[in-house]
Amino acid sequence: MLKEFREFAMKGNVVDLAVAVIIGAAFGKIVDSLVGDVIMPIIGAITGGLDFSNYYLPLSSKVQEGLAYADAKKMGAVLGWGQFFTYVVNFFIVAFVLFLVIQSMNRMKTRMGTTPAAPKAPAAEIVLLTEIRDLLRERH
Repeated sequence: MLKEFREFAMKGNVVDLAVAVIIGAAFGKIVDSLVGDVIMPIIGAITGGLDFSNYYLPLSSKVQEGLAYADAKKMGAVLGWGQFFTYVVNFFIVAFVLFLVIQSMNRMKTRMGTTPAAPKAPAAEIVLLTEIRDLLRERH
C-alpha cells in the first residue's frame, strides 16, 4: 500500500499540481499586496483619500456609523461592499496578469517552434462511417 501511494505521489501530474498550488499561493500574496498596497491607495487618492476596505452598510441597529469595518463586524451584521470592491479589483488584476503570462508563454513557444502538434486526421474508417451516418440522417 505504501508503495502504491509513493508511485501515485511521484507521478508527474501530482508533483506538477503541488508546485502549481505553492506558486499560486505565493502569486496570490503578491497580487494582494499589489492591490492593497499600491492600486487601492491610488484609487483612494484619486477619490479623495477613501479607504474602500472600511466601507460597509450596517444591517443591524447595534452597529454604529463611522466604525472601522472589522469593529463593525464584531457589533453586528454589516454588508462590506468596500471589501467586496477590493476583492473584485483583485480578481481582475489576477485575471489580467495571468492573461499576460499565458500570452507571453504562447509567444515564446511559437518562437521556439514548440507549438502543439495539430490533431491528426481521423482514420479512413472513421471518415467513411461518418459519411454513412450523414447519408442515413438525410434519408430519414
